[in-house]
Amino acid sequence: GGARGFIPLKGKNSFTLAEVLITLGIIGVVAALTLPTLIQKHANKVVETRLMKFYSAINQAITLAEVDYGDREYWYAKFDDLDTDIKGRPVQGKTSKEKWVNKYLAPYMKITETKYDSDGFPIFYLADGGSFMYMHQTGLADWLFYTSAPDKCRGKNGDRWTNMGVCAFFFNYYPNPVSKDIQYWAYLGRSFEPYKYNWDGTAESLVCNKSSQIYCGTYIQYNGWKIPDDYTFK
Repeated sequence: GGARGFIPLKGKNSFTLAEVLITLGIIGVVAALTLPTLIQKHANKVVETRLMKFYSAINQAITLAEVDYGDREYWYAKFDDLDTDIKGRPVQGKTSKEKWVNKYLAPYMKITETKYDSDGFPIFYLADGGSFMYMHQTGLADWLFYTSAPDKCRGKNGDRWTNMGVCAFFFNYYPNPVSKDIQYWAYLGRSFEPYKYNWDGTAESLVCNKSSQIYCGTYIQYNGWKIPDDYTFK
């Protein structure tokens, strides 16, 4: 007899269209459930890393500047000799506070460039994507640190207070504590710190929410530079 004909086994190792669609649907659901969490964890990691790195870098710069210029108390001052244009805006590169940053901080930390906002305030950019600026035309006590591009963090209206606790964090620098209101600075010390003014130093009083966004940097610092799972802002 001749060779028997070979009859293939149809469909034994293949999937039907319905099975493929069901599988893709399951994958889509899993991705939809897990992707936002992964994105948020990455965003949190960027904030944590840049906050901690900025805190370390700027305080190290101040310490190194003391070697060249003496105790920080003596080269820190309230600057009120502001150079302004006809519209009352700070003159770029001419204000004493900007000169202060360029003298005491820039040589000791990686400031890659300086840009100016719509009010003429300088924003000092760092190599890792973070940036910082002083908040007032006179005085060096209040600062703002951005963990992402300032123009995106501020939003369309350019308000410096936009997204506080998300990508903008308030800092203080007050190295000469001889003051009538010294009790309000008790937990600030002489270093560059997340906002601690009028904080009593307890975890119970350290709140980061929509009514106290100014303390969010301290809240993260207090948690070991980690954003907790119950963090208010996403």
